[in-house]
Amino acid sequence: MPRQRNSRRGAVGKAAGAGATGLGVLAKVGVGAKLLLVVTKLKALTSLVSVLVSVAAYSFVFGWRFAVGFVALILVHELGHVVVLRARGIPASLPMFIPFFGAFVSMKAPPRSAYDEALSGIAGPVAGAAGAALVAYAGHLTGSPLLNALAYTGFLLNLFNLLPVLPLDGGRVAAALHPALWGVGLVGLLAYEVYRPSPILPILLLLGGFEMFRRLRARRRGEDLLYYRLAAGQRPRIAVAYVLLVAALLWGMEATYVAATFR
Repeated sequence: MPRQRNSRRGAVGKAAGAGATGLGVLAKVGVGAKLLLVVTKLKALTSLVSVLVSVAAYSFVFGWRFAVGFVALILVHELGHVVVLRARGIPASLPMFIPFFGAFVSMKAPPRSAYDEALSGIAGPVAGAAGAALVAYAGHLTGSPLLNALAYTGFLLNLFNLLPVLPLDGGRVAAALHPALWGVGLVGLLAYEVYRPSPILPILLLLGGFEMFRRLRARRRGEDLLYYRLAAGQRPRIAVAYVLLVAALLWGMEATYVAATFR
């Protein structure tokens, strides 16, 4: 009988210990979940603050109505990246805005292939073109020159992003097509800088030149052979999508051009 009591006490003690351990694990998970929620809210708040700061900054130059629409179009563009990145299993942050430099999305992990990189790269201009088209349609219905100007700016912004220069979206698309396009893009950007100097283009030229050099050196060493190896049909699909998108953006610019400024 004493042995039975001891065994029962031991069983009860083990059960109590397991329960306490389980409660401890649940408590830790609960704390971790709360911390994750806090971090997520902070990141969302930081993203929102960057949006508001950009609106305020652009308002000084273009007026608040144009600034709100302009930032909204950039936001649509960046969310296109976020949606496709997450759909491809690549964790991505919310967009962060930098006044007069646009916005960016941080990837928590690198793309698995150049195809994934190209898809996520072209997704931004696709979403941005769709957003500009909606604004253009609203401008057509209302006869608003401001909406037409916003739509034109949206088409232009997304077309510029399709230049085959890293780290622009077009440079990421070019990763799935041919590395020579990076050089073509840099030469074209340099020629435009000579023709019409801009304080931003030299920064893009430096970043693009450095990234192109790094990638080409890695390719020559054979470090990224699998990364740039695409399945049959993937390269033509990217090329056709790229050409069609460029044509659509050019058409959109032609259809919405207005020779006026707004405040």
